[in-house]
Amino acid sequence: MATGTSQEDVEEKRPQFGSRFLTEDKHVFQHNAWDNVKWDADQEMQAAEKVSFNSAEMMSTDKISELEENAADYWDKFYGIHQNRFFKDRHWLFTEFPELDTCADADKVTDKPSDEDINKEYPGSHANRKILEVGCGVGNTVFPILEANKDPRLFVYCCDFSSTAIDILKEHDDYDASRCHAFVCDISNTANQMPFPDNSLDIITMIFVLSAISQDRMQETLNRLSRLLKPGGVLLFRDYGRYDLAQLRFKTGRCLGDNFYARGDGTRVYFFTQDEMREMLTKAGLTEESNLVDRRLQVNRQRQLKMYRVWIQCKYRKCSSSS
Repeated sequence: MATGTSQEDVEEKRPQFGSRFLTEDKHVFQHNAWDNVKWDADQEMQAAEKVSFNSAEMMSTDKISELEENAADYWDKFYGIHQNRFFKDRHWLFTEFPELDTCADADKVTDKPSDEDINKEYPGSHANRKILEVGCGVGNTVFPILEANKDPRLFVYCCDFSSTAIDILKEHDDYDASRCHAFVCDISNTANQMPFPDNSLDIITMIFVLSAISQDRMQETLNRLSRLLKPGGVLLFRDYGRYDLAQLRFKTGRCLGDNFYARGDGTRVYFFTQDEMREMLTKAGLTEESNLVDRRLQVNRQRQLKMYRVWIQCKYRKCSSSS
């Protein structure tokens, strides 16, 4: 389940955020983007006013229910139209999350598999390192991970709400069932069975995914992902932050709830704060290693436009049994 806009993918491959600072306004159009841009009180107030305005008119209860009931259909339509052409491969993830280079992270070994994990046969059951990408779309994270990691001990699982996305992913020339298992799954539906047991995964990635899930299902979704991690395993999270440009651009009548909106194509998006993510991930039994706001000023030098982006980036670990 990728997002219905390609704005997060404008990041491309770049230094880890926080490395290029704007010290003088007159230099703003010298580069395409600036890191860790501070907002003053006036800018915060203006953003809050825009959100208050575009949230004043809510969608009807019937329409909100219809969007929830047919969420998978909207994502199928999205991928049916765009196929694998909409998003760029997310090579930048290796900079933000070095753990995805499993060779580089080999020293941080998680606890040994449980007896259930050892004795039960399932796709990838004999792998030493297991990664799950939640909301994989058509593979823009999966294939860079497989390309960067030739370790035969690595196995990557990937799931998406959209059966169309999974079909496209499996048709990719680099899809190799001996190294990867793609499957359709509504991760927010805890009745759905996973193809691997609890306490079996080393890494879970959740990149621009939780924001597309109904607010009343977010906590249980994170609880479930926590159960899937091995003790010592890590959840890597990145998603939209409060007052991101995408939120401020919504017109009235698209609001589903507080900071939750429907795009024109029927897909949905929520905008998080650090505190919200800290509360939910902690309740899920995970321990914070990082919880950061990535504020970037992107500019269009030709049109002299400034675009303020806000993302939340987190790394939370499941305590090891020896802790």
